[in-house]
Order: sequence, then structure tokens, then C-alpha cells
Amino acid sequence: TITVKWRGKPVFIKKRTEDEIAKEQAVDTSVLRDAETDAERVQKDDVLVVMGVCTHLGCVPISGAGEYGGWFCPCHGSHYDASGRIRKGPAPLNLEIPPYKFIDDDKILVG
Repeated sequence: TITVKWRGKPVFIKKRTEDEIAKEQAVDTSVLRDAETDAERVQKDDVLVVMGVCTHLGCVPISGAGEYGGWFCPCHGSHYDASGRIRKGPAPLNLEIPPYKFIDDDKILVG
């Protein structure tokens, strides 16, 4: 995962493995607090772009931590999966997806 800034806030760009993609695509959305499929959250299966701001109280989650292979917010214990969806803890919503587009295979324009 790399972190860039957009409008003064962190944006996480995660290159996902085939295993992560398969795992996130298999999640039953009926068990999710903020139900979104993996396909609704990505433009390309192997790249996830999300705001690096917890939807609970605005802390910055830690990449590669938590119980679901995505992010963990150390402030109040929210766990996000590798699709940026809230899976456990007090956060009410999934990590926000900023507007972005692929300029080419290796470049993303956020905003």
C-alpha cells in the first residue's frame, strides 16, 4: 500500500493479490454493515483506492493490520478488509472512495 495526499488527506492505493481479490469477491454482503460488493469499490480488481480516514472519528487506519487483511484504526478499533469495507468496530461506513481514474496502466489521477 502506498499513501498519497489529496486535499490534505491521505489516500491509500493498495495493489491487491489474487488471493485478496478472491477473498473479497466471495464476501457475503448481507453480513456487512455498509453493504457493497468488491466490484462496486474498484475500477480494476488488483488496485484499490480509498481515503485513509476512518469513518468513525477521522483517525488514520494502519495498513496491513486488523483481523480482515486491510486496515485497523488504532483510535477506537475499527477493522476494514482489503476492499476497505468496515467489518468490525464502531466505524459506521466503509472507507470512502475518492474520485479517480487510470491515466494508463501505471498512473492514477485522484480528484
